[in-house]
Amino acid sequence: MQSIRIGTDPAFRYLLRLGDTCLILAQRLCEWSGHAPILEEDIALSNMALDLIGQARAVLTHAGAIDGRGHDEDQLAFLRDEGDYFNVTMAELPRGDFAFTTLRNALLATLLKHLWQRLQHSSDAELAAIAGKALKEARYHQQHAGDWVVRLGDGTAESRQRTLAALDTLWPYTAELFSSDDIDEAALASGLGPRWADLREAWLEDVQQMLSAADLPLPSQEIRFRSTGKLGRHSEHMGYILAEMQYLQRCYPGGAW
Repeated sequence: MQSIRIGTDPAFRYLLRLGDTCLILAQRLCEWSGHAPILEEDIALSNMALDLIGQARAVLTHAGAIDGRGHDEDQLAFLRDEGDYFNVTMAELPRGDFAFTTLRNALLATLLKHLWQRLQHSSDAELAAIAGKALKEARYHQQHAGDWVVRLGDGTAESRQRTLAALDTLWPYTAELFSSDDIDEAALASGLGPRWADLREAWLEDVQQMLSAADLPLPSQEIRFRSTGKLGRHSEHMGYILAEMQYLQRCYPGGAW
């Protein structure tokens, strides 16, 4: 099925960054269904994936309305080409082990918590309403993942080693979370939402507290590497995610339950 064409309106692109990050992170979390180390965590990860899918649906539905091209959340989720997704690169990295997943969840849930907090005051009433519900979920995700980071980081020698390895891998991708461009500036000027860069201080404070409780070092803040998923330039892993995620819709266009 032919891919849809999307608009370039800054408000639309701002919403896609948020919706796509939730969507792709949810896809990664779904990979844990039936594979988590304990049954309770298997259920918890699946439920968090469902929360993120719900957030993605709400944001993408609203983004489609703003774009004005008649695209619903399913079309935006399943019928775009890779370069038209604008999620942060961290969300698309391979599943990894449990320590990797837990730390990624903590880092991104902390970002989403602060973003949803600010979006409650958006000049867009629909987005503000979405944020009010999503904030409760993001707070739970942050607390749940953060508790596991502490358990693993301050646990056995192996769990600590795995958590340190996850921190080394993930930390360079945090710089992208707080990069700013014209889309952020337009959102700030219109009152739609904050620049993601303006969330960095609050995010870093939360992350530092979590790492301290886990007896883990705070990595250097000087990061030269810049991932570019928010600009539509992704890692080599993104294409594999989309191939799996889009398969049914591409093979059976317009299929519905």
